Amino acid sequence: MSVRILALVGSLRAGSHNRQLAEAAAKHAPEGAQIELFEGLADVPFYNEDIDVEGSVPAAAARLREVAAGADAFLLFSPEYNGTMPAVLKNAIDWLSRPFGAGAVSGKPVAVVGTAFGQYGGVWAQDDARKSVGIAGAVVLEDVKLSIPGSVTRFADTHPADDAEVVTAITEVIAQVRSAVPAAA
Repeated sequence: MSVRILALVGSLRAGSHNRQLAEAAAKHAPEGAQIELFEGLADVPFYNEDIDVEGSVPAAAARLREVAAGADAFLLFSPEYNGTMPAVLKNAIDWLSRPFGAGAVSGKPVAVVGTAFGQYGGVWAQDDARKSVGIAGAVVLEDVKLSIPGSVTRFADTHPADDAEVVTAITEVIAQVRSAVPAAA
């Protein structure tokens, strides 16, 4: 049985290197793991408890929760915006954290990876994402990390799926996420 890992990409830009990294993960997922890239984070309204009412949750947020509920684990791809994670990724975590203690990420393994232009590859943003999703109830895989620096130059002419070093690293990340999923999943 294959482990279903939902990928949430924190960049909405069409040519996003984090999106490309997620595509590389999906393309090179090892046997026993299936990566699904969630489409539609741009459509999810900012979390507001006033609109998070049973029976009238906005359709895009309800779809995010539904798809996430069917996942065995999560792989978050975070660039770094002004030293932290992008609002779209934080917003997804907020929606998936509710109802508190029983949200779609609750008790499920999560790894956070990414790439950024800076020399550290977005580690601050990824650390913030780990903190937020952990508070949301996920089982954060603290030792499963991949931060690729210099994205603008490194991926100027090469898609991450065609970069042997990246493929090896992201495949190992996925294998570790897969291993963290309980056998009953």
